[in-house]
Amino acid sequence: MEHEHGPADADQARRSLRFSKLPEPIRLEDTTEERPATPHDTDSGAYNPDWWLIRMGGL
Repeated sequence: MEHEHGPADADQARRSLRFSKLPEPIRLEDTTEERPATPHDTDSGAYNPDWWLIRMGGL
């Protein structure tokens, strides 16, 4: 009484190849992006470096 192991063994072999090793490490530099939160509109003069001081009533 021999069992047939065709498709199940093929699926198991495919899973073993896929999950048998860890993925390549990712450098921290590749996971972050530095850019300003809001681009400054210097052409129209709308940017004011002291906006927080004016808004908080410091002037």
